[in-house]
Amino acid sequence: MRALVNDAVRQAVVAPPSPDALAYHRALPGYRSTPVRDLVRVAEELGLASVRMKDESARLGLPAFKVLGASWATERILESRPEVRMLVAASAGNHGRAVAHVAALRGLDCRIFLPARASDVRRAAIEGEGAEVVVVDGDYEDAVAAASAAGADEGVAEIADVGTSDGARWVIDGYATLFAELSAQGTFDVLVVPIGVGSLGAAAARHAASTGAKLVGVEPVTAACLTASLAAGKPTSVATPGTTMAGLDCAEVSVAAAPGRRPRHRRRVRRRGRRRRPRAGCRRLRDRGVRRCAARRPARARDGGRVCPAPRCSLPRTADACAARRHGGTDGRAGPELTSGGRPLGEHELVRRAPGRRLAMPSPRMLRRRRARRRRRRRPPGGRRRRDGFPPPARHGPWASPAR
Repeated sequence: MRALVNDAVRQAVVAPPSPDALAYHRALPGYRSTPVRDLVRVAEELGLASVRMKDESARLGLPAFKVLGASWATERILESRPEVRMLVAASAGNHGRAVAHVAALRGLDCRIFLPARASDVRRAAIEGEGAEVVVVDGDYEDAVAAASAAGADEGVAEIADVGTSDGARWVIDGYATLFAELSAQGTFDVLVVPIGVGSLGAAAARHAASTGAKLVGVEPVTAACLTASLAAGKPTSVATPGTTMAGLDCAEVSVAAAPGRRPRHRRRVRRRGRRRRPRAGCRRLRDRGVRRCAARRPARARDGGRVCPAPRCSLPRTADACAARRHGGTDGRAGPELTSGGRPLGEHELVRRAPGRRLAMPSPRMLRRRRARRRRRRRPPGGRRRRDGFPPPARHGPWASPAR
């Protein structure tokens, strides 16, 4: 025997138990809360004050708790898909019998896929509920794949307790009835549950997180899929040579039951000897009381004046108006801290801001790029360039300069 402590457990992020299934189960004929038995001798041997066991040997006409998840998942599936006429499922015994029992109560056909090493007693129990049994040449995972393929047919629904389907999540919600009854029967410090594919364990984890109890999962050594997954930090399959606990003979844990660990945030480490690249082509100076103005990429208006190049600016396109909008103005006029003697802000003028702000200015490299872009915009295709950046005057044609 070995044990593994889950260091990634976070009770604050565990989903709360679903209360919807309890009201549905209470309305079913033959429903009653299963009792809790006191194990006095076990408590004395372990040196504990009390050890109690939830007796699930008589649950809605079946000797297992599996019918809670199967009945609730069937109810939810029929609500969304009333055209369903057959239920299929993969099982190692108890889940398949529960699905067959619910299908018989609902008047539906049922087909259960069993692995090759399933016992004859379990096969006979499922057939006794009126279901068709298909023995798959393989292990439990092969039976799950066959049931999933059969559930894709028209008019067929898969009641799975493993995987990522809605049915797998509804099975977990159905098991919440068991723990809702347990809450009314006493307060417990530690819960010990069998794992298998993890559906019952997921319901127990939700209950434990809501009550503050500790949870201990138990699984056979030859099918310890949850232990391997927790050790690896992700869902992991294990080899299953077989175990006498047929209901726990599972090679991988259900994704719906164990969605995985939360991603750990990595710290960003800055390498030594490398300078950080300027952000948006600007340098950050050490003066903390001054900030660059809004006119980053100046453009020219049709009337020769300068306009503010800020994108998606609905105010009048002037440097003062946009600066007022950026720094809290509402009337399109710059405040006293945004003007210099009443004149508009220049291309590289600085605006005095509150303390705590850094000074950001265009770098020389960015200024050279801006001047190059302006020269390219002024130069006509195929035209020569003058010293001031404008093309030479035309000598012939309607646009020729008048003779001096």
